[in-house]
Amino acid sequence: MKHEELIAIDIHTHAEVSCWNPFDNYGEEYDRAADKYFGSNRRPTIEETVAYYREKKIGLVMFTVDSESQLGRRRIPNEEICEAAQKNSDMMVAFASIDPHKGKMGAREARRLIEEHGVKGFKFHPTVQGFLPYDKMAWPLYEVIAEHKLPAIFHSGHSGIGSGMRCGGGLRLQNSNPMLLEDVAIDFPDIQIVIAHPSWPWQDEALSLALHKPNVWIDLSGWSPKYFPAQLVQYANTLLKDRMLFGSDYPLITPERWMADFKEAGFKEKVQPLILKENAKRLLGFV
Repeated sequence: MKHEELIAIDIHTHAEVSCWNPFDNYGEEYDRAADKYFGSNRRPTIEETVAYYREKKIGLVMFTVDSESQLGRRRIPNEEICEAAQKNSDMMVAFASIDPHKGKMGAREARRLIEEHGVKGFKFHPTVQGFLPYDKMAWPLYEVIAEHKLPAIFHSGHSGIGSGMRCGGGLRLQNSNPMLLEDVAIDFPDIQIVIAHPSWPWQDEALSLALHKPNVWIDLSGWSPKYFPAQLVQYANTLLKDRMLFGSDYPLITPERWMADFKEAGFKEKVQPLILKENAKRLLGFV
């Protein structure tokens, strides 16, 4: 990545539409519920997303969420995202997503994606994937990630996916309490764990874990900064300024909206460059 030419690095963007696989409308009710919750139905292709970020001179980390076991929906191929990252290596990085229920087969896939396709990290969503982060089922996958000293992003807090559906679509919010990551942080100190989003209703748990475990980071995606809890801004300005990361959750929030609100949200001027780019450069191994 030619990070010196970029104004920021967005650590949290989603691949929404596959151009390799036919559209899978199974479980589409989750999409409709999410559209209502977020007030957005944008579903750009990977190429459209990359073109948008290139125009804005913002680097991006992109991933899908493999929830084939819990939701029964065909995932977007990790390889499709990797191909896009290889073609746009000056400003894009690919993370992979593998359903932890795939066990050792998932671990084999992770190794192949790292060694043959250049994957630079992994994304997990405990609520949508239907697992507890400390479940030993996921250990074979974590072991591969730790062996290669790569980062892993974990969704935390409330989930817009399933919100408003009967029984919440059967998805358990409790799986995404950030404190459930503590065993992972202890047993895998070579994994840089990124807690995604303001972790409402567990914001204090996320801050405590990051303060206590030096391999835990927080990305600020999924919310406009003007709605961030005061304690999140406080620690971003002080004790955790080196482990806070810009993320938008695109296409749900655009980076320009996030960055405009960020300037008005009480972040110190000397801290803003750390959050927008410098911390991400360290996390991704560019410095």
